[in-house]
Amino acid sequence: MLGLIPLTAYGAPLYLDDKEGEMQFYKTAGTTIASTYLLKYSVKEERPDHSDEESFPSGHTSMTFASATFIHKRYGLNYAIPAYLGSIYTGYSRIHSNKHHTHDVLAGAMLGMASSWYFTTSYKEVQVQPVVSSDYNGVMLSYRW
Repeated sequence: MLGLIPLTAYGAPLYLDDKEGEMQFYKTAGTTIASTYLLKYSVKEERPDHSDEESFPSGHTSMTFASATFIHKRYGLNYAIPAYLGSIYTGYSRIHSNKHHTHDVLAGAMLGMASSWYFTTSYKEVQVQPVVSSDYNGVMLSYRW
């Protein structure tokens, strides 16, 4: 799951020739990876299996949730449902395999989702903006092609 979900999230803007989406994925992935490892090496929480002190937050979970949320924000929830299900399974498997505590997985999911929500906009989005002037009040509707 760790490779499939991010590859799908990255492959979508490549396939659609969506240059803006590519840049947004780079920012999302880069921020997620950097933040995850900054926390891992700062917090130094021991894993449940006592193999090392890099338990918090879950990197697998942060990257899969960042990718699923990227798909959701950029292309819509319908396309993201399989990715979210895979991300949930990834988090569950990290706890079940005794590699992470529950709070490690929840923190990873929140971290990944937050970075994607921050950097990602809708593909071909419709924008509604208020227009206010001294002699006119209204709404402007625009659609990005």
